[in-house]
Amino acid sequence: MTLDPQVRELLARLTDEGGGGGPATVAGQRAQAARFAALAGPTVRVGRVHDRTVPTAQGPVPVRVYTPEPEPESAPDPDLVPDPNRDQDRALPVTVFLHGGGWVLGDLDSQDHLARVVCARARCLVVSVDYRLAPEHPFPAAVDDAEAVTTWVLDHAGELGGDPDRVALFGESAGGNLAAVVAQSLRSRPGPRPVFQVLVHPVVDRADDSESMRVHADGPVLTAAQMDWFWDTYLGPDGEGSDPRASPLRSPDLRGVAPALVVSAAVDPLRDQGTRYVAALRAAGVAVDHVVVPGVPHAFLSFTGDVDRSRRALEDVADALASAFARA
Repeated sequence: MTLDPQVRELLARLTDEGGGGGPATVAGQRAQAARFAALAGPTVRVGRVHDRTVPTAQGPVPVRVYTPEPEPESAPDPDLVPDPNRDQDRALPVTVFLHGGGWVLGDLDSQDHLARVVCARARCLVVSVDYRLAPEHPFPAAVDDAEAVTTWVLDHAGELGGDPDRVALFGESAGGNLAAVVAQSLRSRPGPRPVFQVLVHPVVDRADDSESMRVHADGPVLTAAQMDWFWDTYLGPDGEGSDPRASPLRSPDLRGVAPALVVSAAVDPLRDQGTRYVAALRAAGVAVDHVVVPGVPHAFLSFTGDVDRSRRALEDVADALASAFARA
């Protein structure tokens, strides 16, 4: 698959600036992730951003809450009775966002632009989760944090001005893995449940002998060797990759999980994992759309400052969330 010309130019520039794949060390990978955060382009304006913590059984988890700007109000018509159900008077839908980074990289700043675009374009609250990272906190710490924060949002959305009946999950890469796991674990909880999940090139299986993993083993951006390193760092010496909380594709039953949008990058070792998960969801009767973005590699949503396809794909994600909230 040929790379999009804008992607090719960007990657060449990063290589010239010393931004190759980075050494397979925690410090090296985290430094590279910080460089990617600068590729998002101009900051998208939202109404309010504030940091707080969410109490969980494992301790407080930091989150960042994004609130859209109020919709402009037109001059009132004295002959009309105010509509109590108009949008600006309703509780806002909520997207729980789980950043990517192989469960080792990333924080509340690394994919700030994804949260801002979704907040502004889908007109929803976004709760970005600063889940614990490996190797300091190996599996299942990230899963525990993602599940606990999502459960808290479902139970306490009103405290944020949110609607507990319109809560969605959005995760990228390792965050897509966490979103898929949380969607599975919360599908039968009493009370409100996630109504939609967006998984962008998600990691869904520790074992991967697919064609895309072989063809794109050398990248760009993500290599097969790096993916193995991420898995080993995340699971630790005693981790079991076949556990469905690590590999959601291994779940024996996917019935009843939230409807999904799965977005894959065409030039990505993980492309076929997304395809397989889509097939498994459909076999379980789950409504799912699958979009394969041509000419882009893994982590392409980080390239919105330079790559038109990245900007359009992120806008499409926000639009899909808005449509799901409207249906809910």
